[in-house]
Amino acid sequence: MKEKTGAPTAIGEHVTKVQALWKEIYHWPDMPTDGRQWDKLFAEGDTFTIGELKARVMHSPGHTLASITYVIGDAAFVHDTLFQPDFGTARADFPGGDAKVLWNSIQQILALPDATRVFTGHDYMPNGREPQWESTVAEQRERNPHLARVSEAEYIALRHKRDSELPMPKLILHSLQVNARGGQLPEPEANGKRYLKIPLDALEGAAWD
Repeated sequence: MKEKTGAPTAIGEHVTKVQALWKEIYHWPDMPTDGRQWDKLFAEGDTFTIGELKARVMHSPGHTLASITYVIGDAAFVHDTLFQPDFGTARADFPGGDAKVLWNSIQQILALPDATRVFTGHDYMPNGREPQWESTVAEQRERNPHLARVSEAEYIALRHKRDSELPMPKLILHSLQVNARGGQLPEPEANGKRYLKIPLDALEGAAWD
């Protein structure tokens, strides 16, 4: 898209922490970890415009070190921090994840006005319902089974138990080495070919389907 449109790319500034973490996992001694793969690194509270729309950046870590929420008008784009109100919240057991930090990030999102529209990254369609992508802060607070009438301690315990039972995404080790490079494939090696690395013991103890 950047090549076709010339539009600059941007991401939260804490992506540098993700790069440093995965640089060690993949053993990339020459991997730059200063975020130079993007044109702009957003800090907490930064603002920007999309046409006439004004946007604000909230740092929302916990699912990952670098998760952010974009608040644009009456809408909040919450990455994978929250799912639809009938499903729950994001896992916190990826490298750099933390259930307590995730709880605090979610509370910041729930402090937005009740009518704020919440747009999620993807949907798991419980009970076979049709895909959904939009809710409100009020609906999340009142109906989300991980949040409604749930204390911080209860949430952390719930998150730890649930995460211990979830298999790792099958392509996490494939995709992170591209995501951490701003969508670029690894550089060609001496034979001119590009390779994805699969560190066999990177997520020791994780369950896999």
